Amino acid sequence: QVQLMESGGGLVQPGGSLSLSCTASGSIFSANRMGWYRQAPGPGKHRELVGSIHRGNPPEYADSVKDRFAGSIDNHQNTVYLQMKHLQPEVTAIYYCNAVIRTRSWGSWQDYWGQGAPVTVSS
Repeated sequence: QVQLMESGGGLVQPGGSLSLSCTASGSIFSANRMGWYRQAPGPGKHRELVGSIHRGNPPEYADSVKDRFAGSIDNHQNTVYLQMKHLQPEVTAIYYCNAVIRTRSWGSWQDYWGQGAPVTVSS
């Protein structure tokens, strides 16, 4: 059993900053990739990739956020972070932590998701 626990997020005014963190716990043998997705409110909005970090590689970001968001990872703690700055209302969404984890050395890689952290940018 693997759980992803997110923290951070909330309400911020335009131009402000927020941080998110996500820790994976449970029966983890290895985490291959951790990152963030988001789903904006409204009909027709799909979950989209914000950024991800493959083990041993630098973070990768969606073009829409690469100048304002910065991700990092603590492999020993299985924790991924997302720092967001210069926020504008269009980034308002539920942000979901995602991890690709193997629970056994011989097991397959599986996708796990956090419960979602709301980020609202509004004056």
